[in-house]
Amino acid sequence: MSQEKVERYKKEKANRKQTMKKDKAKSIAARTAGVIVCIALIGWIGYSGYSKWEAKQPAKTTTVSTDALSGYLDELSTE
Repeated sequence: MSQEKVERYKKEKANRKQTMKKDKAKSIAARTAGVIVCIALIGWIGYSGYSKWEAKQPAKTTTVSTDALSGYLDELSTE
């Protein structure tokens, strides 16, 4: 081996832990970003599907009878 290769190897060996830490951090960041993108995509698909399903459902209507209230008010006004 030439002296240059030996020096480069020593430098690499001295910085090996730092290099491994950086590589591990990059790997974790990439995985985290991937998981976040997947969660966002699944959430968007779910929301879109639910919105389409709700749009197909018939509208809910509620009827309120005010006959008793009208009768009561009529009694009050006649007195």
